[in-house]
Amino acid sequence: MLSERIYKFRRKSGLSQEQLAEKIGVSRQAISKWESGTSTPELEKLLALSECFNITLDDLVKEKTINQGTMEAPPKVEDAKVSKAIEMKVGIGLCLIGAVCLILFGVLMVMSPSATEQLNTASTITLSESGALPILCVFSMVVGLVLILRKK
Repeated sequence: MLSERIYKFRRKSGLSQEQLAEKIGVSRQAISKWESGTSTPELEKLLALSECFNITLDDLVKEKTINQGTMEAPPKVEDAKVSKAIEMKVGIGLCLIGAVCLILFGVLMVMSPSATEQLNTASTITLSESGALPILCVFSMVVGLVLILRKK
């Protein structure tokens, strides 16, 4: 709110309400009313405040967040980039897990056919005597690729 920004900029400038009032030509009560939100300064007083604080009128009146003593817009674009980066990492992880499981299943089939038979009998679904495990691995890889290639 404007009242909060006036207060914060006044405090940042190290001025009392009375000192600020003298600088811009109003009463201390006017500054108090502006900071409490019970009244709003006129345009020429807003200009005087922005000059007194060495900021633009936009910095004074627009809704922005205060970050380390400077006024900055909320980082909406950065949030989207972070979200996309997390999505990429999850996608890469799923692809790697699927590929490793598929490789391990292939090695298991070659090295120990009896273990493969035990796996097939333990599987709920059997597809051409290969079990559901390879299908789950491929599914994991496909989901990972979708996450990696998806555009926002």
